[in-house]
Amino acid sequence: MTAEGSVRAESPVGTESPVGIDELLELVREGLDRVEADTAHEAARAGEALLVDIRYAALRERDGLIPGALVVERNELEWRLDPQGSHRAPEATSHGLRVVIVCNEGYASSLAAASLRQLGLHRATDLVGGFQAWRAAGLPVTALPVAGTPVASQVSGHASSQASGQTS
Repeated sequence: MTAEGSVRAESPVGTESPVGIDELLELVREGLDRVEADTAHEAARAGEALLVDIRYAALRERDGLIPGALVVERNELEWRLDPQGSHRAPEATSHGLRVVIVCNEGYASSLAAASLRQLGLHRATDLVGGFQAWRAAGLPVTALPVAGTPVASQVSGHASSQASGQTS
């Protein structure tokens, strides 16, 4: 990574060359303290981390939700979690917030966490294996609310109480 936080690869003759996705993923993961499902679960339960589910709606509908996780579509993530942003979620309280990004299998979440780090969220990381690892570990999963009930308000309400140390 460069001082500006972007990833560049040098060719043997010193000119910049494109970085493939596998190399980019490897590079960004070097800077993350990725967490396993059990660790993420305990940190969220203790109010020490905010779980953020960036999976798209079809996957949430198919597989369910992690109770207490804030649901934020990937294309809105930076706007919703930037503590200085005008469109931030109420949970985006500071740059010191520990955020654990959850995607389906743990790939997109690594790139998303790296993006949040570029915004100054220096404790952002991701869940190894994503939602599928969470579920395989036997951790809590709930079905989506009844149609017509806004998912973000229900889920973020749990995240707010969790972040303050209250249990639901």
